[in-house]
Amino acid sequence: MHIEHIAIWTNSLEQMREFYEIYFQARAGSKYRNLAKQFESYFLDFSSGARLELMTRPGIADAINKNGEVFIGYSHLSFACESEEIVDELTDRLQKDGYRVVDGPRRTGDGYYESVVIDPDGNRIEITA
Repeated sequence: MHIEHIAIWTNSLEQMREFYEIYFQARAGSKYRNLAKQFESYFLDFSSGARLELMTRPGIADAINKNGEVFIGYSHLSFACESEEIVDELTDRLQKDGYRVVDGPRRTGDGYYESVVIDPDGNRIEITA
């Protein structure tokens, strides 16, 4: 058994798709539309085989988590890089492009080298090596 995909609701479907394509090498499939439900989504594929679904429809309430706070439930997505240098470079690029870095890069107590950034919707993203 394995996790087939993770899904995130968003009110900024195109912005979120572009974020994951630009910074995390996601490849978006065709946009799915269900006109009856006013639902749209993209499945994003990653080279590891992992998939992320981004979904939107009218009436989705804004997230409580606009600043990357920690709360019960969903915590973060984690992307593994090949080296600490890539973690540093990607973190620096995201920060220069205006995305908030809330931690690191640093070595964690459990042996990861990581940083934590906030995506356009306020979700925490770990970048690890």
